[in-house]
Amino acid sequence: MADQLYLSLWYPNFRLEALPAALVGVLRQFAVIAKDGQANSALGRVAAASVYPIDWTESPTYQRIYVNDERAQTSEDTEGSIIENAVAEATEQLHDDMAYEFEMRWMLWLPDTAGAGLDTGWHLEPWRVKITGFGPQFDAGSFEQNGQIRVDFGLDTPWVLEDESLDEDAAERIKHNVEKLLAFTLSVEKHCGISSRLLWTESGEPLAEKLIARLQRLN
Repeated sequence: MADQLYLSLWYPNFRLEALPAALVGVLRQFAVIAKDGQANSALGRVAAASVYPIDWTESPTYQRIYVNDERAQTSEDTEGSIIENAVAEATEQLHDDMAYEFEMRWMLWLPDTAGAGLDTGWHLEPWRVKITGFGPQFDAGSFEQNGQIRVDFGLDTPWVLEDESLDEDAAERIKHNVEKLLAFTLSVEKHCGISSRLLWTESGEPLAEKLIARLQRLN
């Protein structure tokens, strides 16, 4: 069964004033891995930004969706979606009971399930990732469990696709996705000044065990 995948990050002696810079740091590392030789410049930019007050049941007090394609060439979105600009705008008013969420994209290999009964093909497709910075009072101080910054990778399907019939080509595609995930995690650990990190799934099932089991079935 597909599971939600997260990376939680904690910082030493963290203060709310440091949140914008910390977010910029994580978003930059994601952009480096996301672009990874891709010609699509949109992969290095913010796709959307939202600010939530108090907890997740509340409506956003700020929201902006950016146009990061050919339509943006004459649009203010071109400058606005640059990481530093998007973070500065969304965090202009810092409050300790708010969460600041930024969406970005990276390209992952996904199976083409349209051709039922035929060999499964694979294609690169944009995959949404949400990177959220938490004020210390947001959602009753949930940063203690979620981290000062949490990366939501979405469902873990691109890394542990549950299909016993996957072949060597599928194994290579999934390994490529896993390498990308690990590269980002290690890059954040190296460059972002964190004190600890945790890669975890919503169900609590250890991700490392799921990855190992998946790759063992493919090898």
